Amino acid sequence: MQSALLSTQPAFNTIIPQQLICKLDQLGLNTSLCNWLLDFLSERPQAIRVGNNTSSSITLSTGAPQGCVLSPLLFTLLTHDCTTTYSTNHMAKFADDTTLVGLITKDDETHYRKEVDLLTTWCRDNNLLLNVSKTKEIVVDFRRGHTQHPPLTINGAAVERCHRKAGAVLRGGFDRYHAH
Repeated sequence: MQSALLSTQPAFNTIIPQQLICKLDQLGLNTSLCNWLLDFLSERPQAIRVGNNTSSSITLSTGAPQGCVLSPLLFTLLTHDCTTTYSTNHMAKFADDTTLVGLITKDDETHYRKEVDLLTTWCRDNNLLLNVSKTKEIVVDFRRGHTQHPPLTINGAAVERCHRKAGAVLRGGFDRYHAH
């Protein structure tokens, strides 16, 4: 099994409002709500304040406001169509974090690697940049012998890899964790 823990560069800052609204419209959201969101995300004034000093204001028409409770939801809706193509792969997303897991059988990583390429293309087409320096790959190998896996590359850069051998035993100490 191989898993890519993918990191995007400032994801919320890259939302293109018109692109998001098109996707929301395809999902069947009410036109009035789409127009309100477009207005909310377009031509937002922004300034920086440090102590008593405030910068001059600039107008932004991309991204979602930092710290806004809507931003993670809007990003999730933007990425709703980012799904796996192959049944041997699974994708888990939480806001701007994405994990791609591929089941590798008979040393055939083809579908997993193609899925990474498709995800990279999807990100580029949707104005997102994968941060390869923060992206990690985990290889969990259930076999006794060690098999070399070629490095995973994204946009020509090698992804850092961690190897884990299956068969680890978890022992005790779990009784101290309680439900919230």
